[in-house]
Formats: sequence, structure tokens, C-alpha cells
Amino acid sequence: MTIKEIAEAAGVSTATVSRVLNNSDKVQGKTAERVLEVVEKLNYRPDHVARRMRVKTTNSLVFGLVITDIENPFFANVAKGVESVAFKNKHVLMICNTNEDPEKEKFFLNSMLSEKVSGVILVPTTGNAEFYDKLVSDGFPLVLVDRHPKGLNVDTVAINNEEGGYKAVKRLVDLGHTRIGIINGIKGLSNAEERFHGYKKALNEAGVPIIDELITYGNYVESGGRKATEALLTINEPPTAIFSTNNLMTLGCLKELYKRKISIPDDIALIGFDDSTWAEALIPPLTTVKQPGYELGVNAAELLIKRLNNPHSSIMNIVLNTELVIRNSCGGLKP
Repeated sequence: MTIKEIAEAAGVSTATVSRVLNNSDKVQGKTAERVLEVVEKLNYRPDHVARRMRVKTTNSLVFGLVITDIENPFFANVAKGVESVAFKNKHVLMICNTNEDPEKEKFFLNSMLSEKVSGVILVPTTGNAEFYDKLVSDGFPLVLVDRHPKGLNVDTVAINNEEGGYKAVKRLVDLGHTRIGIINGIKGLSNAEERFHGYKKALNEAGVPIIDELITYGNYVESGGRKATEALLTINEPPTAIFSTNNLMTLGCLKELYKRKISIPDDIALIGFDDSTWAEALIPPLTTVKQPGYELGVNAAELLIKRLNNPHSSIMNIVLNTELVIRNSCGGLKP
């Protein structure tokens, strides 16, 4: 159904139909009513894609948000931050979930390009760096959140991951631990590498040796955290403390510890990364590195709007700080 067909059915010009659909006060009374009756009767829906192609403005844009794990509360908070800015500016948000699958990510990005979205906020996977580079080279507005592939000159919003990892492990070292296991994320991702750098920095600063068998990877999923914990507990000399670098892996770690009836913090200390709503409700409450997911989303959306308004401005890289929230899971506090 087109505006021309609506005009013919209502006995008016296409310009009149367009004014009615855009709530113009130039068409009122019976004429406007007649057009609206035809619109309702024929179930007309405007073609927003065509409209965005015709109207070169930042009003009523469509943003794309591509995240890696919609079940992760951290990314839910990022999405809420993006949505709040989009709604405030009367923009529409299209959300896709990749499950860390590069092919799925590429499909969604190409689909968004076909839909003529105005720009995309992306939590990147591994393996698509050349594709991102082409998007940026072609002038497509892109903002990366949480992760940043090496060598890509693009707007980013992230946290100080190394600082977060350092503060967590330093806390454990200060409590007397020298065998500290780490459950790291996905190899090759910037945030996983940075948190690992923080782990190593805290140990090196304290003169504590870095032991390969205490380094595991859980791939940012619950099952991975469980398997990594199992691996740490079955070595000849298990760690006295574990630093888990993602909330879902921490959940898997907790389940494996409870399954084995290992007491926290009496038998083993634990610090997680990302302060989920359930962290304080655990027994004992979980010490965590708190990262500002909502603020990441807000900053990313605002950065995308700035890029759309000024395409040739300098690249911006925003880094937000973390906070170590100390509770009872690593000891050192009164019950």
C-alpha cells in the first residue's frame, strides 16, 4: 500500500495524505478525517526505510545494537543505557544477539546495513576485524563497546579492565594468598587480555610467581566457568583463591564449589568481575569488580549521536573506571 493509493481512495492529493500522516495542521476537519479513515481501512503502514533514505536528518533515526549475550545481565544494563538515550532523542533501537558467533554477527550487521540503520553500537566478537575496518573506511557510523580489536581506528567506550583485574588480585595478595587461580574470558578479546594483564601486574608487584596451571579460560559462559573451576581444583596443589573475570563464569564457579561442598571463604576465597544483582544475596556475599554497564550504554549512544552530527570529528575513546566492592567471599571482614 502506497501514499498514492491512499490519495486515490480518499480523493485527495498525495501531498495532502503526507501532511495528514505527519500531523500537519495545514489539513484539518473532514478532509483529514477522510484520509485517516482510508488509512485505517486499508491498514497502511509507512515505509520508514524509504523515509530515512529521503530525509537527511538526525531526527527519528534507527540505531542498531549488536551484543554478544543477551542473557548476561551486564549486557542487559548496556542495552538499557543505549535505549534510554535513544528514547530521549526519539530514536528507535534495533537489538541483535550474536552468542559470540562471528558469522551471526556479520549477518546481523549486513542486515542492518540493508535496513539503512543510521549507525550501530557493537560489542565485537573475534574474527571480523577486517569487516569492521571496511565499515569504518566506508564512513559507516560505528561505536564499539566493552572490546576493541587492535589497530581499528573507531569510536569506543570501555572500562579500565586492567585496573579492575589488578585491584581484585591485589586484594587477594594483601590477604596473604600466593596461589591465585584465574578464570579468564575468550582468548584474543581485548577485555580478557586486559584483565589478565591486571592479574599479572598485581602478582609481579608482590613478587608472587605466575604459575601456568593456575591460568584457565571459561569463554565468558557459565559452563566454561564450571569446567575451569574443576580444572583448578584437580591440580596437585589447588589455589587458595580464585579470580573469575566474568559474572556468568563466576556463577559456574560457584555451582562447582557448592557441588564439591567447598566452603567460601574458609576453604577458598573468590572474587568475581561485574557486580550482578545476586552477588550481595549470596552466602557469603560476593566480592566483585563493579563495572558501569548502564553508563557504558549511555556513553556509547551519545557518542554515536555526536558521530552522526559531526562525521569528520576526531575519534573518541572513552574509558570508565571500575570499583572493587568488598564483601565476605574472600575473607578479611567480620561476618
